[in-house]
Amino acid sequence: MYLEMSTQQCTPCAAGSYSLGSGLRFDQWDAIPAGFTSMASFLDTSPSGEDIQTCNSSSWTPQGVYLESNRDECTVSLIYAVHLEKQGSISFTYQYPDNNIFFEFYVQNEQCQEMAQNDDQKWIKVTSNGEWGIHTINLKTGTNILYWRTTGILVGGKRVNPVLLKNIQIEGVAYTSECFPCRPGWFNEAPGSSSCQPCPSNTYSVKGASSCTPCPENHYSHEGWAECRVRPPCSEKDFFQIHKACDNEGKTQVLYRWVEPKICIENITGAAELPATGQREPCPPCNPGYYNSNDSTCLPCPPGTHSDGTYVCKQCPAGTEPVLGYEYKWWNVLPSNMKTSCFNVGNSNCDDMNGWEVSGDHIRSGAGSSDNDYLILSLHVPGFKVPASLSGMTGGDFGRITFEFETLCSADCELYFMMDVNRKSTTVVESWEGSKVRQTYSHVMTKNASVTYTWAFQRTNHAQDMRRYVSDMVKLYSISVTNVLDGVASSCRACALIPHNSLQAGSSCVPCPAGYYIDRDTNRCLECPPNTYLAGRHTYGQDTCVACGPGSMSNKEHSRCFSDCSFTHSENNRTLTFDFSAMSSVASLTIGPSFTSKGTKYLHLLNISLCGNEGRRAAVCTDNVTDVSSKDSQSDSSQFISTVDSFICQSTIIPADGRGFRLAISSQSISLADTFLGVTVDTVFDGVNAKPDLFQENTRDVPDINFYYRSTHATASCEKGRSSVITVRCNPQKSERGELSVPSSCPAGTCDGCTFHFLWESSGACPRCTEDDYHHIEGVCKGGMQEIIYMWNEPKLCTKGVSLPSRGSAHCETIALWLKVGVGGGAFVAVLLISLTCYFWKKNKRLEYKYSRLVMSANKECELPAADSCALDEGEEQDDDVVYAKKPTLLGKLRSIANKQMDGESSESVQLNSSQSDQWVLG
Repeated sequence: MYLEMSTQQCTPCAAGSYSLGSGLRFDQWDAIPAGFTSMASFLDTSPSGEDIQTCNSSSWTPQGVYLESNRDECTVSLIYAVHLEKQGSISFTYQYPDNNIFFEFYVQNEQCQEMAQNDDQKWIKVTSNGEWGIHTINLKTGTNILYWRTTGILVGGKRVNPVLLKNIQIEGVAYTSECFPCRPGWFNEAPGSSSCQPCPSNTYSVKGASSCTPCPENHYSHEGWAECRVRPPCSEKDFFQIHKACDNEGKTQVLYRWVEPKICIENITGAAELPATGQREPCPPCNPGYYNSNDSTCLPCPPGTHSDGTYVCKQCPAGTEPVLGYEYKWWNVLPSNMKTSCFNVGNSNCDDMNGWEVSGDHIRSGAGSSDNDYLILSLHVPGFKVPASLSGMTGGDFGRITFEFETLCSADCELYFMMDVNRKSTTVVESWEGSKVRQTYSHVMTKNASVTYTWAFQRTNHAQDMRRYVSDMVKLYSISVTNVLDGVASSCRACALIPHNSLQAGSSCVPCPAGYYIDRDTNRCLECPPNTYLAGRHTYGQDTCVACGPGSMSNKEHSRCFSDCSFTHSENNRTLTFDFSAMSSVASLTIGPSFTSKGTKYLHLLNISLCGNEGRRAAVCTDNVTDVSSKDSQSDSSQFISTVDSFICQSTIIPADGRGFRLAISSQSISLADTFLGVTVDTVFDGVNAKPDLFQENTRDVPDINFYYRSTHATASCEKGRSSVITVRCNPQKSERGELSVPSSCPAGTCDGCTFHFLWESSGACPRCTEDDYHHIEGVCKGGMQEIIYMWNEPKLCTKGVSLPSRGSAHCETIALWLKVGVGGGAFVAVLLISLTCYFWKKNKRLEYKYSRLVMSANKECELPAADSCALDEGEEQDDDVVYAKKPTLLGKLRSIANKQMDGESSESVQLNSSQSDQWVLG
């Protein structure tokens, strides 16, 4: 009703119009209605000081039935001011599927002061893909300024899905003096209505219509259209094929059906006709775990039996147990625990259509009513049950889903893989954009819970009235889920038996304790050897116990290897012992800031647990965007989804400054190191390269220690998962806690996105001190005592270990060292001189003897020359010098020398030695 001004009475609205009385409704979004403002609030400042409006083109965009938010990183606010005469409320229908957009709704008064709101009112809850939610807030009397604000978080280059708004309704405004006409495509045939209804398909209406008009011949329209369009000739895009269920004879046929609603004409020139039904052909075999019944339908095998789908179900032999799960690889009919549906963003045109169609060896996406429909396939798993033979696996691997798929796309299609844990909230696990070659994807369930897996395919996320990309599709070839609570078995696996000496001995399977494997010979449970862990998905045989890497040990359950923060290394006949306990607690490293293409500032926060905590992965990263938006942080599903625990994990942080956020946002948490491989000084280990050249060269005499990690979770860019290396370096100038850094050439910590490198410099990374790390200095000798001082070798490259001995003293002699050296040196010189004198004397004696022999041999037979005179001169005395021919005395030698030196005539005494006899020779 509305207030008739002339009569001042409330009057019913005429047909073709509606009124909310004291309320407003906005449900037509061909354009942004009057009173609404879309404003981008992010400006970038250039170096010259001018504001560059990088978000000029960012705004909320009307799409007919709904309003779509921006898809970029700009902060865009949709603002509407309303004055309430009484306390009222606002409610709006929204779609918020992507938590990489930050979406908040808040109210301000006319002084621009924010109204008191609790978090549940302010932060909008995330919805599942294709689902609409309703948000309602109470409003106070007076002016209320309403804000819908979104900001994209585009880190990693992935586009985001926008927020959608429709049906905004405000209660509590003043009386209305007019009625609102029904929008085109809608009608209202009864007076006094508060809403209008859409026109059925193949009809249309103008603005303010009280009835709908049928479309002319060869024209069509969808529900709520304001005009009719010419029906095009049929083509291959207007029909699709399905497989008929098997009949009693085990035969099937390929059928072709028109896409509904059918909009094309087939009886004109150039139009394609619906192909004829295919020939009857044998049905594909049953899926593993099923058998073919008498009426050619596939039924699940009874408990305790197994089948590969081609033979009858057989009982598992004694000492074995069935491998329970789901394995779908033949698609003749949709399994009973799977459902398919179609959901249209703007309306419900495709609600009763199949989103996916079975097609023999694969199941593929269906046609849908428009290109932006969500084509949904879901699989419900009631829970997981770890078999007895796997009970020793305590790594949290309760089960895993593996599927093989490919996408064939010509537009911006996207495939979402989502899961709904305990029916609480659906979260996107992984998504793929564009065409993808045939590939396999696996996801591990680390919690035993009821879960629904969902595949949603969208050909384009832009609003489309026409079907242009019908040939774009996704094909699922196989789906496998392990350890399903009520699954079927395709095979049997060996299990442990009760020992013969037990009172309950028999052939029934029993669970092995954690850390035990099944012996191949006896089928008994045996514990894994020390420092090994159980690997793989079966515990049969000792080879499932894999040795831990160097420098690591296993936990008690043999589920994981870890380091005890100690390490020993031997080189050059010296053993270095390291103790990293000072670095064992979780450390944090903030990398950045970095900026996206629009200028959004973000950081990377890494939490690092070098050794783990007795095998537990102690580094935790939390996604608080999910927490803030869902406000369900206490629920099991939210904790399961938004928290990552690892040896190394990374979160993307958008700080509170610069974007108007009231709190820092932590999102996109990922694990970089689920498994500890080992610690060694080698630069390459288990296929991971530490690349020491990325960091400054280590110039100290202590080698770098490398900790190697791996995360087996495959991504689109890292098919083998991520790996990480922490290089621990001794640096006495750092504290015991030390300092973490990343390569300067790779500021994000990784150069290829798959291998991450960190350098941790710390004095706590130096080896334990030993006696080789110090020396002693002796003081001067005073009073027979000498002081001994101990000093560390410089530079000191050790920590803890042996302590430096205190000062000591020792007895010493008072004679100075230089005096001892001098006396010893003099004695040595004296002995040397005496030895030389004796040596040369003997040598001279030998030479004289040789000379005399030479003279005698020259004067044979003692023929002496005739004397000049035999008389003595006057005054001379006869001097008889006697010389012994053989042994002249030292005195004789001296006298001979003296005679040589006398003035005047002299005589010589020459030693003669005849060959016949010795003679006296007179001179």
